[in-house]
Amino acid sequence: MRHSAEMQGARSLALRLLPLICCICAAAGYPFKTPLDLDVTPRVTVLRSGLQGCRRFQSSAVNYSTMLLEAESGRLYVGARGAAFALDASNVSASTGLTIEWEASPEQTRQCQLKGKDNKTECFNHIRFLQRFNSTHLYMCGTYAFGPLCVYIDEERFVMSSQPEEGKDKCPYGPTTGYTALIVDQQMFTASQYEFRSFPDIRRNSPSPMLRTEDAPTRWLNEADFVGSALVRESAGSSTGDDDKIYFFFTEKSQEQTTTYSHSRVARVARICKGDRGGRLTLQKRWTSFLKARLMCSLPEYDFHFNMLRSVFVMPGRAPQETLFYGIFGLEWKNVKASAVCRFTLPEVQEAFQGPYMEKQDSDSEWKDYSGKIPDPRPGTCITDGLRARGINVSTALPDEVLYFVRRHPLMSQHIQPIDRRPLLFRRTTDYTHMAVQAIQGMDGETYHVMYMGTDDGWLHKAVEVEGQLHIIEELQVFDEQQPITSVLVSGKLASVYVGTASGVAQLPFSNCHRYTSCYDCIFARDPHCAWNGSQCVDVMGQVDRSSLIQDIQRGNRGCENVNDDVVLRNRSVRVGDDVLLQCELSSNLATPLWTLDGGDLQGYGLNSGWRTGTDGLLLIEAQQEQSGLYTCHAVENGVRVAVVSFKVAVRPDLPPSPPVESPDDHNLMWTTLPDPGEHPSSEVPTELHPDPPSPPARSYSRNMEAIYLSLVIVLGSLCFVLAVVLAYVGFCLQVGTRGKYSLRAAAAAAHPCGKRCGRGRKQQRNSAHMELKTISNGTCNGTCNGGPKQRNGSLQLDGGFLQIVPGEGHTLTSKDSPPPAPPLPPPTPPLPSPPSDFGAGLSATLPSVLRRINGNSYVLLRQYDSENSSPQCNPFAEELNRILEKRKHTQLLPRPDESSV
Repeated sequence: MRHSAEMQGARSLALRLLPLICCICAAAGYPFKTPLDLDVTPRVTVLRSGLQGCRRFQSSAVNYSTMLLEAESGRLYVGARGAAFALDASNVSASTGLTIEWEASPEQTRQCQLKGKDNKTECFNHIRFLQRFNSTHLYMCGTYAFGPLCVYIDEERFVMSSQPEEGKDKCPYGPTTGYTALIVDQQMFTASQYEFRSFPDIRRNSPSPMLRTEDAPTRWLNEADFVGSALVRESAGSSTGDDDKIYFFFTEKSQEQTTTYSHSRVARVARICKGDRGGRLTLQKRWTSFLKARLMCSLPEYDFHFNMLRSVFVMPGRAPQETLFYGIFGLEWKNVKASAVCRFTLPEVQEAFQGPYMEKQDSDSEWKDYSGKIPDPRPGTCITDGLRARGINVSTALPDEVLYFVRRHPLMSQHIQPIDRRPLLFRRTTDYTHMAVQAIQGMDGETYHVMYMGTDDGWLHKAVEVEGQLHIIEELQVFDEQQPITSVLVSGKLASVYVGTASGVAQLPFSNCHRYTSCYDCIFARDPHCAWNGSQCVDVMGQVDRSSLIQDIQRGNRGCENVNDDVVLRNRSVRVGDDVLLQCELSSNLATPLWTLDGGDLQGYGLNSGWRTGTDGLLLIEAQQEQSGLYTCHAVENGVRVAVVSFKVAVRPDLPPSPPVESPDDHNLMWTTLPDPGEHPSSEVPTELHPDPPSPPARSYSRNMEAIYLSLVIVLGSLCFVLAVVLAYVGFCLQVGTRGKYSLRAAAAAAHPCGKRCGRGRKQQRNSAHMELKTISNGTCNGTCNGGPKQRNGSLQLDGGFLQIVPGEGHTLTSKDSPPPAPPLPPPTPPLPSPPSDFGAGLSATLPSVLRRINGNSYVLLRQYDSENSSPQCNPFAEELNRILEKRKHTQLLPRPDESSV
C-alpha cells in the first residue's frame, strides 16, 4: 500500500506539472501553424478617439441585445433589460426616441430569487424577441425573471396594446440561453431550451396545433445551442411547387461514428417546411420534414476544425438559389482565441438534404451510414405538385412508412462544405461574435460583399471579399470598455452600421473616406465605398459623376501612376557626433518602411552601419559629415513604393552646442539643434532631447538590447531544462517505487550502521505520517559504535555531518482528536563547524542547522554534533530525535505535506 501511495503521489505531481508544461509549450509556439494567406491583418487601426461620424445611444438600461431595423420607416427598435426603445435610425442619439418600460414585478423577482437565480443578472426582464407581427403591431417577449411573457406593441404609438400573455413556449427562461426565433406570415417559429430541465426544441407556437421536434425513441437534438434562423422562399419561381423552408443553425453534441473527425461538438443546420402540419398518427404534433446536416468549416491540411458555430448571417440573392449563408466559427478550446468565417451556398445545403441518411441502431450506439431501402415519397421532403397529383396535399396524408423512417433517420450523412472548401478568413487572435454583410457595386462593375464583424472586446472589423480572399480594410474601436458585440445590423439606404453591446448602441457610417489623404492611400484601402477624384478620397455613393473616379479593389495598386502627391520636406542641421531621429510614421499596418539616401536605397542596418530603422523612423548614430544628404522615407505596400516624408540632413562640425534648458517635468537638459545658416527662418527646427548626463550612444544601447535578448533566451532555455529534469525525476520515481522510504524511528539506522544498535529497543510512534531521514554521522561516532572505517553509500558520503529529509504522506487528526498544546521551543542551536574538505568550501552555507516547517504546520529543531563536541556514543542524536518525535506525535498535520518547503 505504501508503494501504491508513492506511485499515486508521483502521478499527482506529474499531473500538477502538466499545465505548466502546456503553458511553456504554448509560449514557445502556438499549438498550430497559421495559414498566412488567411490570417489577415487589418490595414488601418482607428481608436475610439479617432472615430468620425459615430452616434451613440445609452440609457439607464443595460444589455442591448435585441435589435430590429426597418429602414423604410426609419426606425431602429432595440430591446434591453427592462425596456424597449424606438430610435431614429438616421440618428440614434436624437432625443425623439420612444421608450417602453417593462420591468419584472417585485413578486416575480422574489420568486426568481427563491429559485436560486442570480439577483444581479437573471432576475430581470431581458427582452429576447422583438419582431414585426403585422402591418400595425410588433411582438415582444422577455424572460420576466424566469417567468417568460410576451406582449403586442402598437407600432405607431409604441405602447403595449394588450396584457402580457404566457411565453414559456416562445421564449427561454434565462438571458444567456441559446435562442433564435422569427415570425413568418404571422406564424412564430422558435428554437431554444425553453425550461430549465427541458431538452432543446424547435417549435411552431402559433397557429394551433403546436409542432415540435421528436425526443423518443430517437432524440433529434442533442444539447443544441441555437445561434440563428432564416426563411428562404424556395417556392418563388419553383417549377415543382415546392414549399418555403426555414433553416435553423446551431451547435450540438456529436454522435457520429467517423475515423476522420473526432470532436465532442459539431456545427449543424436543420431544415423544416413552412407548411408542415405533422403526421396523422405517427409523428402527431411533430415535424414530418425535419432533417439536419453538419456544417464543415475546416482546413484539413493544417488540421484545423472549427466546430463551434457562434453566429450566422443569411444574405438573400436575386433568386432563392443565390442565397448565401455566412457563419462565424470557433474552436472547441475555450482558452484559445481564434475565429474563422465560412460561406455556404443554398445548392450545397440542398444537395446534402437530398443525399444519403444516417441511422442509429439503439439508444447507446453511434450514428452510421444507412444503406437500406428509402421509402417513397422521399422522407423529409415538402409537399410538391407531384405529391399533390398523388392525393397527398398535406403532411398528415403522408404514409406511416415514410413518417416512421423520418423519426429514425433525421441526420444526413453528407457534410456541407464551404465555397472553395476553405474559410474566407482565419484570425487566431480574435473572437468574432456577430456579423452583417452588404453587397455593393464597385467602379469596375463587379459586386463586392463587404462584411462588418464585431469582436468580443468591442471592436468592429470591416472587410471586403475579393476572389475568395478577405481584405480587412480597417478595425474600429467602437467602445472603450472591452465588451462583446451582441448584434450587428447594416442599412444600405441609410449607409449606416448599427452595433449593440451591453452598455449601448452605436451607429457608424459605412466608411470615412476623408481618412485617406493621398491617392495611393485611398487606392490601397480597397474600400468599395471610396474612390479618388483627383484631389481627395470621396464617398462613391455621394458622387453623381463617377467617370473620373479612381478605384482598384481587385489589386489595390493601380490608378495613381500619373498622380503627383506632394512630399513633406524637412531640413535638419546637426553637429558631428550627435544622434538624430528622422521620424516617419506609417498609417497602414500592411506597409513597410524603406529609406533612401540621395535617391539610392539605404543598405545595411547592422550593428556598425551607423543607423537603425524602426516603425517610427530612422536613427542616425553619432552622425558624421559623410552622412549628410537627402533622406526619404517610403511606404512599400502592394508592391508600390510611395514617398512619405523627406529630410535634408546637414552634419556640420562647426555648430556650437545650444544652452541647456531645464525641463520643469524631469529636470533633464534639452538641447536644441541649430538651423542651417542658409535656411529660411521659417523652416522647421526639430528638437533633440538629451538627459543630463548625456545618454550613452545608440551602439551601446543596441549591445545592451542584444544582451537582454540573449539573457531571455538563456532563461527560457534553463526553464525548459529544469522542466525536463523534473519530468525525468518523476519518471525515475515511478520506476523505482519504494526507494527512499523508511520510518522516523529507523532514520539513524538507515544512515549509519551504528544506528541499528543505538536505536534498538526504542518504540516507534506509528501513524500514517512518513518522513525519510538520512543522517550521516561523523567519524567519531563511526569509530566508537562499531569501529568500522568511513563508509560510502551510493552517492552519499558518510564523512560529513548533514541531514537529508524527504517527505512522505501526512495524516490529519479527526475532529474528535484534540491536539495537545505546542511544545516549548528548544534552546538555540550552536553553529555548525566547518565541514570536511571533501564537501567544498561553499557547502556549509547551504546546510542550515534548523529545519523548519515539517509537513506544513509544525516546526522541528534538529541539532547536529561535530567530531569534537559529539558524545562518544550515538545516543545523543537518536535520543534527541525520539524526544522530539514524542512531543510531535499528537501534533495535527496537514492532509498533504508541503513538499516544496521541506
